[in-house]
Amino acid sequence: MNSNEIRQIFLDFFREKQHQIVPSAPMVVKNDPTLMFTNAGMNQFKDIFLGNQPARWPRAADTQKCLRVSGKHNDLEEVGHDTYHHTMFEMLGNWSFGDYFKKEAIAWAWELLTERYKLPTDRLYATVFEGAPDEGVPFDQEAYDFWAERLPESHILKGNKKDNFWEMGDTGPCGPCSEIHFDLRDDAERAATDGASLVNKDHPQVIEIWNLVFMQFNRRANGSLEPLPARHVDTGMGFERLCMVIQGKKSNYDTDVFQPLLQKIAGMASVAYGTDPKKDIAMRVIADHLRAIAFSIADGQLPGNVKAGYVIRRILRRAVRYGYTYLGFIEPFICRLVPTLVEQMGGQFPEIKAQQQLIEKVIAEEESSFLRTLATGINLLDSIIRKLPEGRKIIGGSDAFTLYDTFGFPIDLTQLIASEQGVEVDIAGFEKELEAQKNRSRNASAVETDDWVEVLPVEQSEFVGYDHSSYPDVRIARYRRVTSKGKTHYQIVLDKTPFYGNMGGQVGDTGYLIAPDGEKTVITDTQKENNLTIHIASSLPSDVRAGFEAVVNTERRMASAANHTATHLMHHALREVLGTHVEQKGSLVTPDYLRFDFSHFQKVTDEELRQVERKVNAAIRANFVLEENRRCTMDQAREMGAMMLFGEKYGDTVRVVKYGNSVELCGGLHVPATGNIGLFRITSEGSSAAGIRRIEAVTAGAAEELSYMQDDAFRELGKTLGTKQVITAIRKMTEENAEMAKQMAQIRQARDGFLAEKLMDFAEPVGDYRLISRLLDIVPDSVKSVAFDLRSRIENTAIVFGSNFGGKPTLTVALSDSAVALGLNAGVIVREAARHIQGGGGGQPHYATAGGKNSAGLEAAMNAAVEIIKAKLQA
Repeated sequence: MNSNEIRQIFLDFFREKQHQIVPSAPMVVKNDPTLMFTNAGMNQFKDIFLGNQPARWPRAADTQKCLRVSGKHNDLEEVGHDTYHHTMFEMLGNWSFGDYFKKEAIAWAWELLTERYKLPTDRLYATVFEGAPDEGVPFDQEAYDFWAERLPESHILKGNKKDNFWEMGDTGPCGPCSEIHFDLRDDAERAATDGASLVNKDHPQVIEIWNLVFMQFNRRANGSLEPLPARHVDTGMGFERLCMVIQGKKSNYDTDVFQPLLQKIAGMASVAYGTDPKKDIAMRVIADHLRAIAFSIADGQLPGNVKAGYVIRRILRRAVRYGYTYLGFIEPFICRLVPTLVEQMGGQFPEIKAQQQLIEKVIAEEESSFLRTLATGINLLDSIIRKLPEGRKIIGGSDAFTLYDTFGFPIDLTQLIASEQGVEVDIAGFEKELEAQKNRSRNASAVETDDWVEVLPVEQSEFVGYDHSSYPDVRIARYRRVTSKGKTHYQIVLDKTPFYGNMGGQVGDTGYLIAPDGEKTVITDTQKENNLTIHIASSLPSDVRAGFEAVVNTERRMASAANHTATHLMHHALREVLGTHVEQKGSLVTPDYLRFDFSHFQKVTDEELRQVERKVNAAIRANFVLEENRRCTMDQAREMGAMMLFGEKYGDTVRVVKYGNSVELCGGLHVPATGNIGLFRITSEGSSAAGIRRIEAVTAGAAEELSYMQDDAFRELGKTLGTKQVITAIRKMTEENAEMAKQMAQIRQARDGFLAEKLMDFAEPVGDYRLISRLLDIVPDSVKSVAFDLRSRIENTAIVFGSNFGGKPTLTVALSDSAVALGLNAGVIVREAARHIQGGGGGQPHYATAGGKNSAGLEAAMNAAVEIIKAKLQA
């Protein structure tokens, strides 16, 4: 029975039991601040269990993509080293929302495992909760009795609170659970040791495959338990483990879930899986991590430097490190595995098939970047190790931290490479440096904040800014003083406010508060913090209890609104021109310009940018009027085809903003009609991160000024060239310059050849070889040209050149093939000699260069290189 059949049997079984088969939720959580990734099948039903929304169906079942790499559920370090832990895995689950309970859950689990999957009953064990008398929770006799109808007493075990009582968190729904374990051991091992003694003992062959959770209590804030008004069932079965059991394997990685990937990796590395323990671990790590990375990208989370993006980047780099260190991959290789993964899992999860090209491009770019980091870091680490004194060798914490902080070289890789050379790493010193950096960061951002001073009992401002740019009677609800970097300002909360707080990429409003006596308090910024709209002012009004007129800087607001609406129009145009894979990944909307980050795997061409500009400007001329619904349900928004951005947490009701065919969920400020934007011009396009492009643009007056500036520049260029045919004149100049450059190259080549011929007169005999060592005052390209010319003229030669062109000392070593055959290596020589110029470098055995900072040491560096060469040639 293959894995696809195993999965389908599960879904079909519960469909027969009147369960609604629901699709897997995204693995990347976008609407729950307590989670970065879906780590259990119940995550998408959390609001139902909490009572925040009604259940759409009384019963449901699915296979859920899960990721466990952070927080409470962190399996990352075990992955690859054992047979059953994974970062990304599938969790098969069935749920009852106030419908059936223990009897049906246990009966159906037994029926599926023993009748549909034909698992031997004598290898199955069940655990039930032993009870918690101190909390008034008795032994789960009910679950025990149901199991006793199917299993002998010796196969039903009592479990403690750690193993058999499930809780969502410190508070909320919870209840006893019943785990199902399977004994994979050979008959001889089973005869020698009772399987019951190995349940929940981390034995790799006696493993949990299914957990049935019976939610019947609610944990209150004071720690007490109370019965839930409705009892639920939440089950989760590890798909990969189930496949291992059904297919009779001893490792998840030996099933057809992983074998296609493992065999592909083995073929790429020219090794056989199962023959070398270290290489096997590396291949398992790569196969597992590829799944986590690919599904994360498909679900909208690209590798990055913060939060969830950093987790994915860390997983990817861990896989690259294993491939680089143990399998010899020095070029991007993980991206080449994506087609195999898509072929294997694209049927069940069409999102990875739909986004295959994006996944491959993002992974390839991340791999290339990190492989460059590895190469640089390894060279630096080798240099550090070579300089260590004899005896007990320890890499200092400061050196390890410099590799980590400056060059992005992982500390665990530093330890790995060092240990292979018999060198230790001062981890305590490294952690001290790391903590010092954190302290510096904390001190740099230190802010002293006073307690809030309450004026009115108002918890949250009422925002009236959609309809008003000024409001006649607002009052201060609370305020506090804040001191940062020696400067003091005040944070003010109003009972009502027309000021928009910085949110969703749009900057906050500015303006002022006018007191009855005419006193103005300038509002320099407006922020959103903990659902409060906070107004920033350098001073407080004289009378904080007065009523004020709140006045927004409308010119600044309207400029921001024009840019924000243009962002929506551009987003829609990009999806029409480039494809529906384009999704917003970040934005900044200011009065002066807009910035828009979006998913796309290659440079947007000039022609494509022009198409986008034309479409946006056509929408502006169409003067689409703003259509909005401020109290729209999510279902209504979906029916309208509204764009829902990744990373946004939406409430029960949302605001839908529509201009023509552009429909998005958005809480920001917009123009009443697109004609108010006036004009739209793109000013730049480039890469923001792997798989993300960034466009900057201007609208309205700024776009007009840009056009004037470009006209003026073109006009001045024509005057300078003395012609109105500017393009023709520039092309002619370019052709002339190219011809001159060609002539100069020929002259330089002839000069370099003449210099090489003259330098032969300075060759010093060293045994059967001729050694040339000179200080040259020529450009670096000529140094290389002369070195290779001499190398071709003299059969047995060694060349050492020093140059100080532009004040930068450079050491060059070139060797004939015969010198290399003797054991000389130009790269090793320059690295050793470059210490005198406080630099480093490298290259190939026959040619290498090194740069440095200390020009005064150049002669000593040349002499050191010469001595190394002579010592070998005279040996």
